[in-house]
Amino acid sequence: GESIMNVLVLCTHNSARSVLAEAMLNHWAARLERPVRAFSAGSAPSGRVNPFALEVLQRAGIDARNSRSKSWNEFTAPDAPPLSIVITVCAGQAQWSYPGPSNAAGDDDARRRAFDLVRQAIGYRVLQLLALPLERMDRHALQEALAAIGRS
Repeated sequence: GESIMNVLVLCTHNSARSVLAEAMLNHWAARLERPVRAFSAGSAPSGRVNPFALEVLQRAGIDARNSRSKSWNEFTAPDAPPLSIVITVCAGQAQWSYPGPSNAAGDDDARRRAFDLVRQAIGYRVLQLLALPLERMDRHALQEALAAIGRS
């Protein structure tokens, strides 16, 4: 079989954006039969996944049952999966920058909309990533491609 490419999606709290990206990436990789497996973690994990993140994923038909908020230290352990690429999804200097949907103003419906918009935006980039000739790209080419997708 072909080798699996492990992708780690990082954000600060691992409660919203990185969880959305992990679930979307795994969903579309399976649907498109691409050899990609996603994980997510945070530099300062909150310890809980935002319920709106789970709700918008479920509503979109995406399995997020295994989502949990965890530290990136798990991925530096000796038995951790070897990572091919790391994608940061916070605001600012991230490769794929998104405003935090948890900060959206308004009632629950407004929050849900904010989460779903971020989910859709991430989905768009995930599909661009999965369309790349990943098997033929080295780490440098992958980093360049991630940055280019982030600018699109």
